[in-house]
Amino acid sequence: MRLLLVEDNARLASLIREGLDRQGFAVDWCETVSGAEHALAITMYDLLLLDLGLPDGEGLDLVRGLRRRQDTMPILVLTARGGLDDRVVGLDAGADDYLVKPFQIPELAARCRALLRRPGASLGTELSAGNVTLHSAERSVKVSGEPVVATPREVDLLECLLRRAGHVVAKLAIEGALYSMDAEVTPNALEACVSRLRKRLATAGADVQITTVHGVGYALFAPIAAHG
Repeated sequence: MRLLLVEDNARLASLIREGLDRQGFAVDWCETVSGAEHALAITMYDLLLLDLGLPDGEGLDLVRGLRRRQDTMPILVLTARGGLDDRVVGLDAGADDYLVKPFQIPELAARCRALLRRPGASLGTELSAGNVTLHSAERSVKVSGEPVVATPREVDLLECLLRRAGHVVAKLAIEGALYSMDAEVTPNALEACVSRLRKRLATAGADVQITTVHGVGYALFAPIAAHG
């Protein structure tokens, strides 16, 4: 899942990005309203994490603008303004949730997952193909009901493929979902991740197949059911 964080405190932004990266999110960061508007114009994000008091404007103005344009992207406000009136104003402006600083990364990640599970959002609670199941809330993978240990990046990759099972997913689309804009990604990083995921699933006895479509991307296929 790809998130945009708008936060002018560089140290806090770094802590949030590092924490959410460990939870399996790819997070882009900008410090201003104008930076956020530019990022939103060129990239599709699953969720916006937004501070309110920004150097060049008010975060809620960005929220109102997005909602006027009928943009339904989930928005989680992160702010030190913890009063009841502040929360009411934020939610009435169009924010979906409100988290008061200071907060713990596990709670932030849980709130992100909750917003992404809402109807029409990016996360379903459970994805499956063949004997492979991914539980998005817990970021856990099972094969024939047995847990499979996988890295956050491998879980992200599996989710991308499961959501389009039976169809080719473009390499650029997968990389966009797995890595943030400024992540240092080696040319063969995705190929290596695919290889590790294939081996992990095969070792666990998975009956799905991850196919490489050269020059395009990857596809996950469930076994074809036999008919009597």
